Amino acid sequence: MLKELVAPYFDPNWHFHPEYQLFFVLEGRGTRFIGDNIKTFKENDMVLMGPDLPHLWRSNNEYFEKTGELQTRGIVIYFKEDFLGNTIQQKEEMKDILHLLQNSKRGLEITGPTNARVSNMMLALTRLKGVDSLIQLLRILQTLALSHDCHPIATAGYVNLNKESEKDRMNRVYEHVINNFDKKISLEEVAAIANMSLSSFSRYFKSRVNKSFSDFLSEIRIGHACKLLNDEDLNISQVCYESGFNTLSNFNKQFRDITGKTPLQYKKECLLLQQPFD
Repeated sequence: MLKELVAPYFDPNWHFHPEYQLFFVLEGRGTRFIGDNIKTFKENDMVLMGPDLPHLWRSNNEYFEKTGELQTRGIVIYFKEDFLGNTIQQKEEMKDILHLLQNSKRGLEITGPTNARVSNMMLALTRLKGVDSLIQLLRILQTLALSHDCHPIATAGYVNLNKESEKDRMNRVYEHVINNFDKKISLEEVAAIANMSLSSFSRYFKSRVNKSFSDFLSEIRIGHACKLLNDEDLNISQVCYESGFNTLSNFNKQFRDITGKTPLQYKKECLLLQQPFD
């Protein structure tokens, strides 16, 4: 099943489903949550995900404002493991694609020349029907299967322990953090939102997200800081406080721990990339 998405913002609900999913962002920016990975996204972001891998493309807050100036666009393809039938999938000719699908259970970010090629193939798929659309999907999967531009997203040890009944609880936690990360957020308040005791919530969250709540919050804040350093004309101190950190020393430490660079190094690299070539 193929969908062309055009909306003020992408689906704001954290969720998972039994189908494989190939998603390409044509327009829109925000923060991407896949398994235990958090990363900002923008135009040309492309990801292949296996079944039951939790995910959320959370558009930046400005997309939720009622000005109507911003919109998101994307193409998403859903397909099941047996979309060709079990007999065909056992064929020797399918081994590369089956290996790709196995790797996609951690999520695969698709970059480089493969991203450009597959995005054009996905756009072509929107104009096809019937057998032609099935053949085009196979071509896309074969292109991905033979590519070196597919990079694992979730950590190797990540396992989705979430239950269908827990989606609402996790959505409330994600929503609260995303809307308030620039303020002080205590473990007590998110535990209350989840309707759990402090110790139960800490254990529950770490088992589901594969990291502590404080690490999760820091990654969201640093992701926002990266966006500000790249997009806004702000100094390091302004970025620090607008991202929810109380002290510059803690901000610098957290930024280096997560990105491997200092905020100043990151900002300089962004400026270099933005300079036009002669």
